[in-house]
Amino acid sequence: MHRTPTLSTKANQPFLVDGDRADLIIRQALSFFPPRPNRGRAYPSWPCKKNSQCSRIQCQKMYVPGFGEASPEAKAAKNLHNFFTYTAVKIVAAQLESYNPEAYEELMEFLGRHSLNDGDKFCGSLMRESSRHKNLALRILEVRSAYCKDDFEWDNMKRLAFKMVDDSNKRLMRDYVIETSHVEEGEK
Repeated sequence: MHRTPTLSTKANQPFLVDGDRADLIIRQALSFFPPRPNRGRAYPSWPCKKNSQCSRIQCQKMYVPGFGEASPEAKAAKNLHNFFTYTAVKIVAAQLESYNPEAYEELMEFLGRHSLNDGDKFCGSLMRESSRHKNLALRILEVRSAYCKDDFEWDNMKRLAFKMVDDSNKRLMRDYVIETSHVEEGEK
């Protein structure tokens, strides 16, 4: 149930009666800032690329410095690629555990000796270990591809990422406002 926060005044100083309703204070604090131009976007229109011909008005992407050759999206894709390898290893291990315990033990022993941080390096090492390990690596590659293309819920990931960022930002701002409002009340 959503309730409107109740404000009281004490010596003409407003304070929040309902402590978990710092949203009102945040909105009031933000209203003191002058409106930004390009109100529809949360970021300025900077050039898309260093040598790009797009002007400030035409470009709609935020410039992100410090990523070198790869874009943030490329870095995220690389992390997802490694995560898909991790997921495929978990799926294959669960399958092997029930119908081929010997291959399961070999995979677990190999996992104990090799890191899964770099999925391609892991699969490459697994392929070169032995012919039995090569079959395991090929199965992992097959599952990784199928999971990425068919089973991973891309829309759900995007929705969850947006929600996590929004919720985290609200929580951090709310906690800060509550923390600083208690300090100010104690000083008065």
